[in-house]
Amino acid sequence: MTPMEEIKTLLESKIEDSMVMVGDMTGTMDHLEILVVSDTFKGKMLIDQHQIVMDVLKVPLADQVHAVQIKTMTKEKYNSIKE
Repeated sequence: MTPMEEIKTLLESKIEDSMVMVGDMTGTMDHLEILVVSDTFKGKMLIDQHQIVMDVLKVPLADQVHAVQIKTMTKEKYNSIKE
């Protein structure tokens, strides 16, 4: 399993009813872009949403990743921009 697959699996297991996409921004697998879609974020400020994600990833990312770009949204928001 690649580090990106591990991060996806970890986030989906820790954030209820989530859909996660992880991308490699530079080809080096140490600059990642992460999209997390979950209704867990409903009613929460953006900084609180990102803190939820970072709380899950803080330890696993410590030695593997140099930079992370996080995008979070509710399912309703995701579905509205997907169409």
